[in-house]
Amino acid sequence: MSVIAIDGTFASGKGTLARKLAAHYGFACLDTGKIYRAVAAKALNSHTSLEDAKACAQLAATLTLSDLDNPELKSGTIGAAASKIAVHAEVRKALLAFQKDFAKNPGKNVKGKNFKGAILDGRDIGTVICPDADVKLYIDAAPDVRAQRRHSELTGYGEDIIYEDVLAQLIERDHRDMNRTEAPLKPAANAHLLDTTNLAIDAAFEMAISIIDAVLRST
Repeated sequence: MSVIAIDGTFASGKGTLARKLAAHYGFACLDTGKIYRAVAAKALNSHTSLEDAKACAQLAATLTLSDLDNPELKSGTIGAAASKIAVHAEVRKALLAFQKDFAKNPGKNVKGKNFKGAILDGRDIGTVICPDADVKLYIDAAPDVRAQRRHSELTGYGEDIIYEDVLAQLIERDHRDMNRTEAPLKPAANAHLLDTTNLAIDAAFEMAISIIDAVLRST
């Protein structure tokens, strides 16, 4: 069973790419950013302080795959809250086993599915969660392009927000992700870099397949 780790910056297209690759290879897919958003949603709904690492970690310990089906997780408010709780070592520790278990047993909670492997996307998959992944990709794009993508996504959900605010939030989020003490966002030493600034998703998908197939053939 193969494991593909996909890391990268916010709104770089890694989530869409991960889902397309999972469908292509017959792998299970876990958006690990969504598990942090699910915990953030629990915190917001229970009026738990995002600064309270212990309380947020307790919420993280109750997480199940069904929590990831909440449509509210796509909102900008929950996304921003997720970035804030992700800096807590206690929260990351509480979610570590959840992610590792998914990588090892991708069909555990999906009846009738015989997955050939697992794809996990996030910010520390290749460096912390699955350091021995068969293939590691790091996806990035220029901040202005990512902000435009995110702005289109949010307005598509009906949120009233201007592009400039999205760009400012994205830059702040990048800084927080890349400079946190616990598992900062960075490419794994053996990750293959894929810049999607000037790539449509289909072109990025084809490039990713070329990289993955070449790596898997060589192993």
